[in-house]
Amino acid sequence: MSNDAATAEAAGTDEATPVPEPIPHGLGASLPPADARAKTEGTFPYAADLWAEGLLWAAVLRSPHPHARIVSIDTTHAREMPGVRAVVTHEDVPGAPLHGRGGRADRPVFASEAVRHHGEPIAAVAADHPDTARMAAAAVIVEYEVLDPVTDPEQAFEAEPLHPDGNLIRHIPLRHGDPDATGEVVVEGLYRIGRQDPAPIGAEAGLAVPRPDGGVELYLASTDPHADRDTAASCYGLSPDQVKIVVTGVPGATADREDQGFQLPLGLLALKTGCPVKLTATREESFLGHVHRHPTLLRYRHHADAEGRVVKVEAQILLDAGAYADTSSDALAAAVAFACGPYVVPNAFIEGWAVRTNNPPSGHVRGEGAMQVCAAYEAQMDKVAKKLGLDPAEVRLRNVLATGDVLPTGQTVTCPAPVAELLQAVRDFPLPALPKDTPEDEWLLPGGPEGAGEPAAVRRGVGYGIGMVHMLGAEGADEVSTATVKVQDGVATVLCAAVETGQGFTTLARQIVQETLGVDEVQVAPVDTDQPPAGAGCRGRHTWVSGGAVERAAKMVRTQLLQPLAHQFGMSTELLQIADGKITSYDGVLSTTVAEALDGKELWATAQCRPHPTEPLDEAGQGDAFVGMAFCAIRAVVDVDIEIGSVRVVELAVAQDVGRVLNPAQLTARIEAGVTQGVGIALTENLRTPRGLIRHPDLTGYALPTALDTPDIRIVKLVEERDVVAPFGAKAVSAAPVVASPAAVASAVRAATGRPVNRLPIRPQAAVVTA
Repeated sequence: MSNDAATAEAAGTDEATPVPEPIPHGLGASLPPADARAKTEGTFPYAADLWAEGLLWAAVLRSPHPHARIVSIDTTHAREMPGVRAVVTHEDVPGAPLHGRGGRADRPVFASEAVRHHGEPIAAVAADHPDTARMAAAAVIVEYEVLDPVTDPEQAFEAEPLHPDGNLIRHIPLRHGDPDATGEVVVEGLYRIGRQDPAPIGAEAGLAVPRPDGGVELYLASTDPHADRDTAASCYGLSPDQVKIVVTGVPGATADREDQGFQLPLGLLALKTGCPVKLTATREESFLGHVHRHPTLLRYRHHADAEGRVVKVEAQILLDAGAYADTSSDALAAAVAFACGPYVVPNAFIEGWAVRTNNPPSGHVRGEGAMQVCAAYEAQMDKVAKKLGLDPAEVRLRNVLATGDVLPTGQTVTCPAPVAELLQAVRDFPLPALPKDTPEDEWLLPGGPEGAGEPAAVRRGVGYGIGMVHMLGAEGADEVSTATVKVQDGVATVLCAAVETGQGFTTLARQIVQETLGVDEVQVAPVDTDQPPAGAGCRGRHTWVSGGAVERAAKMVRTQLLQPLAHQFGMSTELLQIADGKITSYDGVLSTTVAEALDGKELWATAQCRPHPTEPLDEAGQGDAFVGMAFCAIRAVVDVDIEIGSVRVVELAVAQDVGRVLNPAQLTARIEAGVTQGVGIALTENLRTPRGLIRHPDLTGYALPTALDTPDIRIVKLVEERDVVAPFGAKAVSAAPVVASPAAVASAVRAATGRPVNRLPIRPQAAVVTA
């Protein structure tokens, strides 16, 4: 008899009965997402799937010009079309006409006197059929006086004001150390970073339903529902309690997920018609409406000594904010603060500007600010190494930050900063094998099996990128989240307005409660604005702030659960532990199950988590602006056809500072996704806007990396050095690989070709080597 059969017989079971796999449980386990089955089967409710009785359909008229004066708007023909129920323009906005993110209201709900970017909303229509709505929107007659657009951010300083607030959104001069310091070696560079679209994988959509009290409910894939509610209430002339936002399924978010340019018209149309109104944006409308990564121009000068140690960094950073401010101030702060990278730089003099143009609006996209400067400072480190004849990895190791070092902003790095350990891990990881020059391996060549290149023209390069990002908000942002944990009939429920955007918060919340209370079944309630606010879902906020609130609430419920038992046995609750659904005392006298201890009780608690405060950067760019930081090192291996300039990324080796692994499967997926997004930035993604007009606003003209473009991603080391001020000690993991991977790919192409490679995405001509 086999061991398995003997075990089955001893247990009194049939040999054929499979033994169920243990269910992952608590922190540190790869607990699968609760919505995985629904998403796989196609039953998960996204915003585009919503329906309501008496539904009307909306369409938005957008400007075909990047810059024009509006002479007149005639809605007569649109209003008279059969099936049209309402047409709204700027004249129909009852409340504040301006809105915006990042604390700066400078964007109109509808353009009134001027349009400032291609695709700016001018009017919206509600009709009984989506085709009717679109035709009615096209029937709105707008007379324009077309103006020359300002599309070069360098020209914005001298151009006529594009907005009543002027063209300069923010200027940060950073001064640190001795301005007269010099090094034996000086290298300079001019770098350009293109415009990346966040390319959300699902349609941007929403549903507005009027309420009997004169208010409105908005069903949206919002990533910051309370901020969106307050903006909507202000524009509708309503109090916040008259506007409710219900968060629908969010099909992924690497930026501000929803375009407020169609959120706000939805509610206006519902209030005006008294009917539910739905809008599902086309991919073209998404490209025209939502924000993009800031195109950036960077000028750098590095001074180093003969050993390759950086003495001084001088830089100028210019962010193209597009037509409106959005979160450009925050992006500029990150860019200036991290302009020298995760390196010890005793002297730094940085000038940073964010300016308006008539280009499409820029805003929050994962790793904003930090990604752009990483590409530049890593290129500079390659130049230092080349000029001194040193190994690029060795030059970096001689300069890396460590815990206790000081940033150019004057802030001491108090969190774990194992940058040297990360770099050494990727440097020492074995290199991939070289492809063989055989027909069956032609797919390994740049360009694939049908490519025009020749194997003899392929050169291999190895490069490095080290990125750093800040977590949570910065410069005095009030980061707070509230959560409630309830337990009844053996089931725990978490109520928290933290939106699940794909970062895994709902799974983490379940793990926290399982770990703390020993309850297997944990549900996370849907999010709406009747719950206390939890803030935006970016920069690892919900892992830290919302996860911390859930943990505190769960611990309060734990105390409620254990106190009667502790009192009965004359001991404190600290002497009791919960594990595997059982409650035991330190001495073994008490042993019972969580279910028995609950015995029909209903327990609940509400808690908040608020990290320590930060401060704005002062007039010299100094201040403790960040709560915490995370680091990532990547080694890229590329093959380049130096005759035609095609690039194949062979492998990316990743080492990352994660604090603590809370869910291994989710963490791996997040790192791999971030690296892949970075490959797109490096090689293919560039939203072209000649004279301010978005060219090819679709996923045919905008080249996202596919599965065939994704290289082998090797996670060679995860450093689990816990950040003592963070709940669970964990750090954000998504943004750092996005920041480091484009710089690493560019560094590898530089090594393969000897070309400077000073622009992202890398154009073929930049990788061509002529005799």
